[in-house]
Amino acid sequence: MPQERIRNIAIVGATGQLGKHITAALLKNPSFTITALTRSTDTSSFPPNITAIPVDYSNPSTLTSALKGQDALVITLAVSAPPDTQPLLIKAAAEAGVPWILPNEYGDNSDSPASNDVHTGPPKQADRKLIEDLGVSSWVGIVSGFWYEYSLSGPGLYGIDIGKREAVIFDEGTQRINTSTWAQVGRAVASLLALPVEAETPGEVTLGTYRNKFVYISSFTVNQREMLDAVNRVMGWDDGDWKIERIGAKERFEDAQRMMAEGNRMGFAYMLYTRYFLPREDAALYEKSTVLDNEKLGLPVEDLDEATKLAVKMAEEGYFAKLFYAK
Repeated sequence: MPQERIRNIAIVGATGQLGKHITAALLKNPSFTITALTRSTDTSSFPPNITAIPVDYSNPSTLTSALKGQDALVITLAVSAPPDTQPLLIKAAAEAGVPWILPNEYGDNSDSPASNDVHTGPPKQADRKLIEDLGVSSWVGIVSGFWYEYSLSGPGLYGIDIGKREAVIFDEGTQRINTSTWAQVGRAVASLLALPVEAETPGEVTLGTYRNKFVYISSFTVNQREMLDAVNRVMGWDDGDWKIERIGAKERFEDAQRMMAEGNRMGFAYMLYTRYFLPREDAALYEKSTVLDNEKLGLPVEDLDEATKLAVKMAEEGYFAKLFYAK
C-alpha cells in the first residue's frame, strides 16, 4: 500500500541557524514525530516532544540505525560541516529505507550558472545525483534565495553594513532578487511535508508533485535601494546618515575573487552575494523564470519592515561577528 502521509521526520542540524526555524515549524504540526540526529559531543537541549539520537559519523551504522522507520530526512548543515557529511547521511538514509530527503539546499537553484560560478552548485548537484542513483529515496530541494535577515544584518553581504552605516550600492542599486526569511523557509518545509504523498482528490498538490524537483519560495522581491529604504524607515534615518559608495557589481565580484586569493575570509561571502547582483542577469530573481510555490504551500505574505527590524536587531547585537569570529 503506498505511503499516504509523512509522519516520522528526522532532522540534522535541528538547533542550527536555519534548522531551529524548521524544527519550530515542524513542531506546530501534531501529526509529526520528530527525531533530531546529533553528534555525541552536542550539548543542545531539546523539548520533550523531540527524540534526540546521538550519532557517530565515523560509524555510519549509527546513522542507519537512527534513520530506521523515518519517512523523511531533513538535512541542514553549517558551511563548516565536513564535505562528506551529506553523502554519509544520504547513503545511510538509503540503507534505512527513508523515502524522502530534503537535502541541504535552502538558497539558489543549485543547477544554475551562478551557483556553478561561485562553486556552491557542483557538490549539491553530486549529492542529489547520489540520492537518485541509490534508487531508494526521492529528494525535494528548497529554493529560497539568500536568507533576508541574516544577509541584511551581515557586514555588507547585501552591500549594507547597518552597524557602520555604510552602504556599497552595486551599479544603480535596482537589481531585484528573491529573498526569504528563516521563518518562511521553516514554514515551507513544514507545509511541504504535510502534503499528501500522492493525490487524494483530483488536482491536489502533493509531495509527489515535487519528487526530484525544486520548490520555489520567497518572502520578498527587493533591490538594494528598497532594502536601504526599509532600514531607514525602521530606524528613522535617511541617506544623509550613511556613507554611500557606488561600485559596479562586476567590479565588486572581481575584487572579491582577489580577496579570496589573498586568504581574506570575507572574499567568498562578497563573491557569493555579488554574483547574484550582476545587472541584467536576474540570477536571484527566480520568480521571473518559474512560478513561486508560496500559494500552493499556504505561506503568508510577510512585512518587509518587520523582517528588517529583526535584521537591525541582529546587527546591533553583533550576530555575524559572534557566529564567525568569537570562536
